[in-house]
This record gives sequence, structure tokens and C-alpha cells, in this order.
Amino acid sequence: MDEKITPRAGEIDAAAEFPREAFRAVGDLGFFGMRYPEEVGGTAQDVVTYCLAVEELARGSLSVAAACTMQSLMGTYFLYRSGDEEIFDSFLRPALRGESVGTICFTEPGAGSDLTAIATRARRDGEDWLISGQKTWITSAPVADFFTVWAKTSEKEISPFLVPRETPGLTVGRNIPKMGVRASVTSEVAFEECRVPGRYLLVEEGRGRAVLEEILEKIRLMTGALAIGAAQGALESALRYAAERVQFGKPIKAFQAVKMRLAEMATKLEAARRLVHYGAWRDDQGLPSRKEAAMAKLFASESGLEVCDGASRVLASYGYAEEY
Repeated sequence: MDEKITPRAGEIDAAAEFPREAFRAVGDLGFFGMRYPEEVGGTAQDVVTYCLAVEELARGSLSVAAACTMQSLMGTYFLYRSGDEEIFDSFLRPALRGESVGTICFTEPGAGSDLTAIATRARRDGEDWLISGQKTWITSAPVADFFTVWAKTSEKEISPFLVPRETPGLTVGRNIPKMGVRASVTSEVAFEECRVPGRYLLVEEGRGRAVLEEILEKIRLMTGALAIGAAQGALESALRYAAERVQFGKPIKAFQAVKMRLAEMATKLEAARRLVHYGAWRDDQGLPSRKEAAMAKLFASESGLEVCDGASRVLASYGYAEEY
């Protein structure tokens, strides 16, 4: 990150395009396979180690980190969970090498955290499934080669389906411009009678919700780690600037008001990091971590925002400049 990506982070974000070169470089390091076993091309690392890597990515570029974490967890987990060798060879292994891009489709215009409100439907048609619906806020959709699409298979059940990009009826819609994290491209996706073979149902029918619970804690911990990494980068920028900026004959880091702000930022960041690492450790030990993961995500994301805001205040006018 320090050598190849951080120096270009501003340029990457300003371009507002999928950071394909950085994405492939991260793939070459084995990041996409950290949470998967060696037999499918992974390195079988634990959750704590994974969170440390996520922090480092986000410290350098939150845009790159967002694209890469989607690939390494949500975008590929259910392919791995399917256990189908054809899916492994055609989709999972290339994705873990960074040769193809995957994403997951949860959010809809009328459904976000409330998964019961999902309107996308999947119905049987012989040996196949037909999928119809609308998704929005889909990370990496403009460049994705395959989609894991969550749809209702009955009034009470939801299930994930593999839908390759070339599937007739799949349309990637308008790009959603964002105020930040711009190189993590985001768009709407529509599905109109998309036909997929029965083996592309990625979990046993009727077990979608139960399997989803397997990964939710890890997603929350990952989100906390993203916030910590971004905030760490901001804090480091503020510390460098405070040592260089001279006012009234001395660096501003010598003034008590600035010292107190930096100390509070560092404290919040350390507390957030401990919460995320504790939740990850519990997950690694096979202990219940639902509460801890939710607390970690909440505290880390709120603290991360406060640290970034504090850093921009230390930089004063430069905190509002795109240069930083």
C-alpha cells in the first residue's frame, strides 16, 4: 500500500473508475483468498489476520479497500459455500486470483437491512430458475463478471443465486455518483426473467437465512476494520501536518488544543481497533460474536468518522482541499 497505492490514492479516487491495476496487485498478494482453504486457491487465514489486512488496505485507499473486500468476502463466499467443482473452476478460483470480479446483490429500492422486504423473486421452471427484480447500491456492478443475487423463493424464504453477467435479461443500470470512495463503482442492476441452471442455487433450498447468518458477523467486523484503516490514514496525515505546519514560531503540534484533539482521535481509534479485534478473536475461537460484531461495527464506523473529521480540522483549510 505504501509503495504502490497510497501515493496514487487521490488520483484513483478522482478518476471514479474501478481501480483494476490496484485490484490485480492486491489479488497477486493473495488477499482475495485469505478466508478460503488452500484447495480452492486460498490461504486459510483467521478473521483477526483478515481484519488486519483490511485495515492496511483502507489506510492507503478506502476506494481500493471497498472493491477488494467485496471480492474477498461477500462476492465469493456463497460460491465457496456451494461446494460445486464446476463453480469453483469457472468462477471462484479465477476470482480469488483477481482475474474476474464478483459482487453480491442484497439491497433494493424498497429493501435494505430488512431482508424480509426483498421483492426480487426466483421461481422454478423445470430444472432451471427464473429470476426477476431490481437491485441498487451494488458495489462493483459496472465491472462485475458474476453476481450473487438474493431472491425470494417463497413468501418466507430467501436464497442466493449465481448469475453470470452474460445471462440474458441481466442489465447493469445507471452508475451512482458518490461524494467519496468514488473508485468503488456502484450501480443499479435489473433482472428480467434471468434463467439460471438449478445448480446455481448456492445453498440448499430453505436454508438461505441460516447460511446468511454464517457470514453477517464477519461482514460487520470487516466494515469496522475498513473504518479503522481509513481513520488511521487520516490520523497519520494529521500528525505529519501538525509537525510541519508552523504558526507563531512553532509547529502547531506544540499547542495544547491540537495535542488534545490528536490524543482524543488516537484514543477513539485504539478503542475501536480493540473492539474489532476482540470480535474477530471470538469468531476465530468459535464463540458467539453477534453482539460483539455489531458493537464493533457501530463504534468503529462512528469513531472513524469522528477521527477523519478531527483530522480535517487539524489541517484547517487544507482539510477541505482535494489534494489531501
